[in-house]
Amino acid sequence: MTIKTDVVIIGAGPCGLFQVFELGLLDIHAHVVDSLRQVGGQCTELYPDKPIYDIPALPVCGAQELADRLMEQIKPFNAEFHLGQTVNSLEQTDDGRFLLETSAGTRFDTAAVILAAGLGAFQPRRLRAKGADAWENRTIHYRIRNPESLAGKDIIILGGGDSALDWTLELHNKVRSITLVHRRDEYRAQPASVKQMKALVNAKTLREFQGHVRGVFEQDGAFGGLEIADPQGQQQHIEADEVFVFWGLSPNLGPIAEWGLDLDKRQVRVDTEKFQTSIPGVFAVGDINSYPGKKKLILSGFHEAALAAFAVQQHVHPEQKVRLQYTTTSPIMHKRLGVED
Repeated sequence: MTIKTDVVIIGAGPCGLFQVFELGLLDIHAHVVDSLRQVGGQCTELYPDKPIYDIPALPVCGAQELADRLMEQIKPFNAEFHLGQTVNSLEQTDDGRFLLETSAGTRFDTAAVILAAGLGAFQPRRLRAKGADAWENRTIHYRIRNPESLAGKDIIILGGGDSALDWTLELHNKVRSITLVHRRDEYRAQPASVKQMKALVNAKTLREFQGHVRGVFEQDGAFGGLEIADPQGQQQHIEADEVFVFWGLSPNLGPIAEWGLDLDKRQVRVDTEKFQTSIPGVFAVGDINSYPGKKKLILSGFHEAALAAFAVQQHVHPEQKVRLQYTTTSPIMHKRLGVED
């Protein structure tokens, strides 16, 4: 059976979820497809407890909390989710509509498509060192699921970006010891985080180490830690109970790259009026898109979703005049939101 709808959103991360909200305000129902088995995208998959500080009116919230709040916000619009499946094909028909089919065999006939797939079919960059494969998902991990379980343990964090520094600062006083390992002494993380980390190193509450991971060493058949070559080429053994690798994501657009869209490296080019791609009726919001001045912020993605929604309305219902109404005062908006006047 083919599902006929106005819009299919590919991606259930924060931008995809907020896109549901903005479309719902315009009385446009959406189906949402995501390759993950839960909503939230890369934020909740890799960093569910990572604090986010730049969401308006929320001084701080975790990534999972943000996804939960967005799901609560879009409840009135009854979006339909198709999780654990990837959109493998997109075909435009003679009447300008699109036929989509997923890896699970779900088929859509839709007037518009919105790409909100973040970095695409992302995978964490893996630790490819001697002996590491045998310990993956046992003592070598690519996300922190349960910080409380690390109490009393010696851990190694690999990386020099925001995620590595954020978790180092978050956990330094909750575990027995942390060693932060980065291949060089320059960091990609926010300067304030680097400054705070250096202060903790000077206070000897955590250890910083520059070098390259050469392999895993074992002690009596158990995981012992990592063997690391320092800048002088000397092999150092750093003992640890757990290792967390934050080397970023390896982006892969997957089937999207084969749909004939105008690409800028691994991103989809859009205009900044409609956030429409080179194919009319296909839009892109969030980290997957590219345009002059693009900033990869959740906040920017929310802005893009708002403008894309109006463009989608115009595309789906060209005979209707697009009117801007405010949720504060509009009875129509209140009705759609289920708010009693």
